[in-house]
Amino acid sequence: MKIAAALALVAALLANPLAGAQPTEPPQVEAGVGPGAPVPDSRPGEAFADPKVAELQRTATDVQRELSDLSDKIRTAEDELRQATGQVERARGEREAADKIVAAQQGEVDAYSAALYSALAQPSELQMLLTAGGPEEFLQGSSLIERVRIDQDQRLAQAVGRQRGAQEAENAALGTERAAAERKADLDRRNGDASNRAAAVSSELRGKVEDTNAAVIAQQTAQRERNQKTAASWKAYTDKLALAGIVAPNAAALRDPAQLPARLEPLPGSTGAPQPGVARATLPTGEKLLVLPAEVIGAVNTAVGVLGKPYVPGSGGEGPNAYSCDGLVKAAFGAGGLSLPGAVTEQMSVLTPVPTPDAQPGDVVFLGPARLGVQGVGIVLDERTMLTADGRLAGVVVTDLPGGDTLLGVARPALGQRQPQPAPQATDGGLRWRCGGVQLPPRGPGEAPGAWGGYPNGLIPQAALCLIGVGSHSLRCDAAGSFRAMSDAFASVFGRAICLTDSYRTFSAQVRLYGVKPALAAVPGTSNHGWGLAVDLCGGAQSFGTPEYAWLAQNAGVFGWANPPWARPGRGREEPWHWEYIGS
Repeated sequence: MKIAAALALVAALLANPLAGAQPTEPPQVEAGVGPGAPVPDSRPGEAFADPKVAELQRTATDVQRELSDLSDKIRTAEDELRQATGQVERARGEREAADKIVAAQQGEVDAYSAALYSALAQPSELQMLLTAGGPEEFLQGSSLIERVRIDQDQRLAQAVGRQRGAQEAENAALGTERAAAERKADLDRRNGDASNRAAAVSSELRGKVEDTNAAVIAQQTAQRERNQKTAASWKAYTDKLALAGIVAPNAAALRDPAQLPARLEPLPGSTGAPQPGVARATLPTGEKLLVLPAEVIGAVNTAVGVLGKPYVPGSGGEGPNAYSCDGLVKAAFGAGGLSLPGAVTEQMSVLTPVPTPDAQPGDVVFLGPARLGVQGVGIVLDERTMLTADGRLAGVVVTDLPGGDTLLGVARPALGQRQPQPAPQATDGGLRWRCGGVQLPPRGPGEAPGAWGGYPNGLIPQAALCLIGVGSHSLRCDAAGSFRAMSDAFASVFGRAICLTDSYRTFSAQVRLYGVKPALAAVPGTSNHGWGLAVDLCGGAQSFGTPEYAWLAQNAGVFGWANPPWARPGRGREEPWHWEYIGS
C-alpha cells in the first residue's frame, strides 16, 4: 500500500474542542499537505484522506459535537433534578410538620376546652345568668367563654392555613420534579442514540485504522533504514577526516577565509567568493574534502546519535528522551560547544544567515512559509536532506529539505550570533504550525496538550505508540519513556512499579465507556487517553491522602506528569487516579 500524507490535525477526526467554546467548523486544510507544500508529502495517513473516510470523519465530528452538547445539557438536567428533588423533600418536610402542628393544635384545643368546661361545670350563658352574683359577674363570665372560643378558632385556623400552603408547595415541587425527570429521560434517550451512531462510525473506521497502522509500520521501516544510512554516511565522513590526519579546527579559526589553518583552503560559494565558517582540504588523491568546525561536527554527531528519539511538542523538547525541532538544534549545538537560543524564532533572529545555495552540512535551515511564520528548523546534511524533529513523523528523523517558499533561509551557527533581527511572524489567522505539524492551543494549565502527529483522537495506529512495560498499555513514545522512568523512581521507594488500569484508549473504548458512565467519562473523541497522554492508576495511587498519591504529587512533575487541576480535591470532579503527561 502506498504511504501517503498524514491527515492535518485540523481535518482530523474528533479534534479536541476548546473548553467552553461553541463548536465551529474547522478551518479547511487539505489533508496530507504540509505548510506551503504544493502536493501531498510522503507521510502515513492515506487511509484518512479517502473521500468516504472523510465523510465518516464529518459524521463522527457531528456526533461528537452532539454528544458534547448533550453531555452539558444532561449535567444541567441532573442538577435541576437534584434541586427539584431537594425542593420536594423540603416541601414534604414542611407539610408533615404542618400536619403535626394541626394535630397538636386540635389536641390542645380539645384539652383546653375540656379543662375549662370541667372547671366551670359545663358553663353556658343560661347557667352563668342563674349563678352570677350580679350583672357585672355575668358579663365577665360570658366574655371569658367568647374569648376562649375565638382564641381556639384563630390558632386552629392558622395551623390549617399553614398545612394547606405546605401541601400546595409540595404539589408544585412534585410537578417540577416530574418535569425535570422527564427532561433528563429524554436527554438520556437522545444521548443513547448519539452514542450508538458514534459506535457505528467507530466500527466503520476501525478497518481504516488498521490500514494506517500498516502504512505507519512501512513508513517506520523505511525511516529507520534512511536514518541508518545517514548515520553510516556521516561516520564515513568523520572517518575520512581522521584517516587524512585532519583535525577539525574550532569555529573561530574558520571565520576568516583569508587566514585559515595550514592544509586548509577556502571553499568557494555560489558567487565564487570564499565562504566563511567552512573550508576544504585537498587529499593526496586530489579529492577535495569538506572541513567543518569541531563544534559543528560535535553538533551533528549529537543529532545523528538521537535519530529515532520521539518528538515532543511544546516545552521539554531539549532531550535527552524526546525533542522538538528547535530543542534538538539547541541541544545538539550546545553539546558541540555553541550556545543557541531555545525558540526557533529567536534562533532565526540571531544566527548569521548565508545564501541558501551555499548551505553546507551543519548549517541550520528555517521553515515556513512566511505567512505561517517561522515554524520549524532542521540541521542541513547535504543539498537534499536535513535532520530534524518532525511533528507529523513524531520523531527525530532524516527528511527531505523543503523547496519553494517553505524554505525561509539558512544560517551558519559557526559564524556566531548577530544583533537580533525580526523573524517572520504568522500573518495567517488560522492554526499555528510548529515543527511540521499543527499545534493546537493549550487546553488549560496542568493538562495534556492534546492532538499530535496528525491522527484522530482514539484512532492512532498502534505502531505510532510505544509500550510502557506494563502489559499491553501504551502511550505516545515520549510519554511512555517518561512514565517508565517515573515508575522506576516510584519502585525505588515502594518496592513495586506503579499500578496501572488504563492508558491509551481507542475511540471504540471511549464510546463504550461513555455509554456506561456518561456522567463521568469524557465525550468520545475528547479524552486525553485518546491521545496516548493520560493514565489511570491503582495500587494506592487511586486515592487522595495515601503515601503513593503523596509521592506522585511531589515527584511526578519532574517526569512531566500531573494530576490535572480539575481532578484535584475540592474541584467537584475529584479523580486522584487520573494523571496526564504535560511535558517536562
